[in-house]
Amino acid sequence: MKAFLPLWNVMRREVQRMCNRQIYFWTMIVIPVVSCIYFMSLLNEGLPLKAPSAIVDCDHSSMSRQLYRSLDAMELVDIQYKLESFHDALEMVNSGKIMGFFYIPQNFQRDAVGGRTPTLTYYTNMTYFVPGTLSYKAFKTMAVTTSGGIVQTKLVSLGATTGMAGTILQPMIVQDHEMGNPWMNYSIYLSNSFCPGLIELMVLLVTAFSIGQEIKRGTSVDWLQTADGSMFTAIMGKLIPQFVVFAADGVFVLMLLYKWLAFPLNGSTWAMIGAMLLMIIACQWLAVWVTSTIVNLRLSLASMALMGILAFSVAAFSFPVESMYGGCAIFSYILPVRYFFLIYSDIALNGLPIYYSRVYFAALLAFPLVGSTMLWHLKKACLKPVYVP
Repeated sequence: MKAFLPLWNVMRREVQRMCNRQIYFWTMIVIPVVSCIYFMSLLNEGLPLKAPSAIVDCDHSSMSRQLYRSLDAMELVDIQYKLESFHDALEMVNSGKIMGFFYIPQNFQRDAVGGRTPTLTYYTNMTYFVPGTLSYKAFKTMAVTTSGGIVQTKLVSLGATTGMAGTILQPMIVQDHEMGNPWMNYSIYLSNSFCPGLIELMVLLVTAFSIGQEIKRGTSVDWLQTADGSMFTAIMGKLIPQFVVFAADGVFVLMLLYKWLAFPLNGSTWAMIGAMLLMIIACQWLAVWVTSTIVNLRLSLASMALMGILAFSVAAFSFPVESMYGGCAIFSYILPVRYFFLIYSDIALNGLPIYYSRVYFAALLAFPLVGSTMLWHLKKACLKPVYVP
């Protein structure tokens, strides 16, 4: 037991520091938990529906009224305004009242029946990407459907049967089978990337802050003496209490995702919990390595913030690594959350055994080995703390 006494003393010292400063409570509990709950509730419906839209009907024919009713029945858009002027509709788009509008020109039915190829036009505001995309999808679907209906009517009038006209318009049937997320639920994709990314960011910042504060305030000598002169013991005594708190955050988030919200989990629950815990450990040691190398509170915090924020894009949550430039793709493999995301894809979505994700688990285990290589430099700075603003 005497061998573990220095470690216990450092852990008790770190717990006291965590309890005496509110910043630890906010950054380790409030921000991760509240932010994840807020984000999940924000995407509670899964897919944003009923984007506010308008229709400009300059024809006032039976065909245009039927088109209006069909468009209004679609779940992606909500036709809130039926306007008479193109300029009024454009003004409403610019003011943000609607996300787009569908324009039916004059003499639309006459030209369509007469074979004079009338033009259906739709405008969407892509400044707001998701509602703009939904409006675009609904408008395009309606335009294509209307065009196909007109062509089918024309073919039937020329003597073709209804079945023959349908075959000409659609010579083959395409079946869509969405794998992993058949509901096309935005929250399943975004929450499973945002929440681990946020936890990684907070772990990086808290770890760098707790180490940098020791040197800034000149308490690093006492910290090292409490650890009986062992830098490894000092680091472990600081990281273990923080790990316990962050581990509770991570497990809580996983329970929200897979138990409360019932997101797809086709593999082992324990494998995902293990991946979360290993990601937290990897993030801690990544922060230790950076802080040991830089040994400056301001620069280490800035580096951790930059690395944590870039993880949302560089870790391939929103853009595949294979399509990145080579120089950018390299950075995705130094982020622990990248390997967690790959484990999530294999185990949670595809239901593969842990064996097929063994490389990613090994990569997370490699971070403590790499992070410990610069402890000698950190010990040197702790023995002679010099605060550089």
